[in-house]
Amino acid sequence: MPDLSSPQLAPLPPLQAIRVFEAVARHLSFTRAAQELGMTQAAASYQIKLLEERIGAPLFLRRPKQIELTEPGQRLAPAVSEAFSILGQAYAAARGGADGLLCVTTVLTFASNWLAQHLGAFQLAHPALAVRLDTSSRLTDFAREDVDLAIRSGGGKWPGLEAHKLLDADFTPMLSPKLAASIGGVKQPADLLRLPILDPGDIWWSQWFEAAGVTGHDLAKRPGSSMGAQAYEANAAMAGHGVAILTRALFKNEIADGRLVQPFDLVGDDGHAYWLVYPTARRNVPKIRAFRDWILAEIACP
Repeated sequence: MPDLSSPQLAPLPPLQAIRVFEAVARHLSFTRAAQELGMTQAAASYQIKLLEERIGAPLFLRRPKQIELTEPGQRLAPAVSEAFSILGQAYAAARGGADGLLCVTTVLTFASNWLAQHLGAFQLAHPALAVRLDTSSRLTDFAREDVDLAIRSGGGKWPGLEAHKLLDADFTPMLSPKLAASIGGVKQPADLLRLPILDPGDIWWSQWFEAAGVTGHDLAKRPGSSMGAQAYEANAAMAGHGVAILTRALFKNEIADGRLVQPFDLVGDDGHAYWLVYPTARRNVPKIRAFRDWILAEIACP
């Protein structure tokens, strides 16, 4: 009688070949994959050749100056990526203490104007879980970085990632009451052009003015100052240095206490939003599930 408790595993190719395939498929470049793995391009190509021989089909289409995944390569790549993700989680847990730390990377304005004001509630609900915040707007490589979740703005479609919508990234002009009073009040959208505009090169400005029916504005000729984050622009606006174009949901307190005023009900929307994202393969990790459930419930509260 066969031993059903010890099923035979399907034969696997060399782990090094699989590792090289994952890197090449992710970068779509033998050169960058080789650099990441600390080997020569020839060595990386050799590992892929070994894997293709085992599979019996090419995994990449080699074209001048670029490569593409073949159909077998496209079938293999997601499974390999998920397998390495699961292995990475197991390794982190084996090191000890990993379950006690949750790393969240988020854009600066969301961190300072929403998350910092609400995170205490999560810490009270999960006292054994320490939270580390990293503020960054660059893309996160979950396979290479010690990050559990990311909060980013965009369209919400990122291959291999679960995405939960948090807030609409709409936009409308805001300024200090004192600056508005300096021209006798802002009564028409065109009145804003009589004041300094913060980050006039931001595409949101031209979109908002177009929706407001204001044409012939001189935004392109204005000094191209840019602060890189709504949080900084809002601080400059509250100090009376100009008009900022901001996302309403992130500045409710500043509007409520009168530090900022929103002179018009007109709000622009380019379809972007703030999203909570993480690898699909990690969706059931307890600390990720805890943070996901908490923030979605917190956002839903009026």
